[in-house]
Amino acid sequence: MLFALTPYGDAMFNQRQMPLLLAELDRLPAACAGEWVAQARELCQVVERGTHPYLWFIGD
Repeated sequence: MLFALTPYGDAMFNQRQMPLLLAELDRLPAACAGEWVAQARELCQVVERGTHPYLWFIGD
């Protein structure tokens, strides 16, 4: 799922994709870790709860 993220394009994930995205975040190497991972997990949980149907990443 993370392959869809680019600095210049937009990416959208739906509620059914959240488990896959969360699993990929769990498998990230330590060199890629940071506060952004915790923030991304928090946003995934918002989508899983049904508060919002999609998680958008907006590039550039």
